[in-house]
Amino acid sequence: MSRIGKRPIPIPDKVAVTIDGSTVKVKGPKGELSQVLPPEVVVVQENSSLLVNRRDDSRPARQRHGLSRTLVANMVKGVTEGFRKNMQIVGVGYRLQVTGNKLAITAGYSHPVEIDLPKGISVEVDQKAVPIANSKSQQGFNFGVIGIDKQAVGDVAALIRAVRPLEPYKGKGIRYATETLRLKAGKTGKK
Repeated sequence: MSRIGKRPIPIPDKVAVTIDGSTVKVKGPKGELSQVLPPEVVVVQENSSLLVNRRDDSRPARQRHGLSRTLVANMVKGVTEGFRKNMQIVGVGYRLQVTGNKLAITAGYSHPVEIDLPKGISVEVDQKAVPIANSKSQQGFNFGVIGIDKQAVGDVAALIRAVRPLEPYKGKGIRYATETLRLKAGKTGKK
């Protein structure tokens, strides 16, 4: 049995869970999420917790057991606390600006790159420059991608990072806050 799949999911008081066949809907103070689970698993609500069980011990059921439990647990956490992906933008003149549901990124191109933010996702930008780890002279800006759907938050963060990935010589670009970069040595020149 899956070690992750057999753990019960606690349901906080503010959260309402509706199970309709293979569809699980979770409603909480931050919003509402729904997920269609694979037919190999079944979700059962007992008192103030959810249990994800397999229908049988077939290989597909074993493979999807832990995944299904994690998806439901992330939905419960998302509607109560939400998810945040912390990021940094480093480089001279590199900026972020949020207007409505559009994010304009100025990252060394001749034009700002605009990204449409999906519904339920927001970007919070800290306008104060902070020193960057592993660098003596560089400063950057911290920002965070916030939402209730963990997958959507990760997708938008990856989309933003892809605008200007880190370059290994000066360390400029957009990075996750937890990402580390080993700078490469540049050319040594003629002697």
